[in-house]
Amino acid sequence: MKSIPHIDMSLYGKNFEAFAQTVGEGYEKNGFVALTNHGVDQGLIDEALDICRDLFALPEEVKKQYHIPGGGGARGYTPFGTEIAKDAKHVDLKEFWHVGREVEGEPPYPQLTPNVWPKEMPEFKTKILRLYEALDDLGMQVLDALAVYLKQPREYFRDKVQLGNSILRPLHYPPIIDEGTPSVRAGAHEDINVLTLLIGSREPGLEVLAKDGSWIPVTIIEGAIICNVGDMLQRLTNGVLPSTTHRVVNPPAPFNSKSRYSIPFFLHFNPDFVIDPLESCISDDNPKRFEAIGSHDFLLERLREIGLVK
Repeated sequence: MKSIPHIDMSLYGKNFEAFAQTVGEGYEKNGFVALTNHGVDQGLIDEALDICRDLFALPEEVKKQYHIPGGGGARGYTPFGTEIAKDAKHVDLKEFWHVGREVEGEPPYPQLTPNVWPKEMPEFKTKILRLYEALDDLGMQVLDALAVYLKQPREYFRDKVQLGNSILRPLHYPPIIDEGTPSVRAGAHEDINVLTLLIGSREPGLEVLAKDGSWIPVTIIEGAIICNVGDMLQRLTNGVLPSTTHRVVNPPAPFNSKSRYSIPFFLHFNPDFVIDPLESCISDDNPKRFEAIGSHDFLLERLREIGLVK
């Protein structure tokens, strides 16, 4: 793998069968693809990245007002040096803010807790929720294609993720002050969720682990959205679609003296969905590898491993 495959999202409306095959093959091979012609307005993306830069520029004492102790980082602010990759020895060099699904009235699941908004920046809510909705819709289109590729009805995922506790995570990796630090911006890890859609970053650092053990830099593809398989989808597909290891390395000069900003969207199953490998993904060559587990139970198990839930 020299680079991740590029998927033209305009095929969704032009030739869905071909689109589904291309998407499925891309993920089965790599677990990572770059979505082009995705329909998410570039102005919306730029606005979101710019306002996230302003958010993290707020004074430390202001940001910490929006940290919820014991909340597992589910909403609001998580300070620098909190999260650690599974099995890693050193914390990641990042701070972030979590925005969840906005629901009207009584939430259908207790996990859909109210969002936390910085009162110093009233426009943050409007701009970030617009991006949340756009990425939620885009993820749904990718899942439509994967459903068909996995020999399921096209709408298979629609009623299994529409009320998921999906998270938009504005991220800030500050400049690397200590070049000898054993920590990296994000240690090697796999994502917990169903799909991750990543906008930004405008700076280098993201790398994907290839099957031959080499690390492949994901070059900054103008206008593309990176989209990868998470552990929940890997379990559901019995490993047919791999959740690929990736990391954000500390970049060389002059990039190490600058902050890095990105915004991943973590698409989740509904909290009561049971992740049990699909029959279409089980065969003599690929016997059942995973036991059934509720999606929320799986999430909690993994959040404990990365230090967000004690």
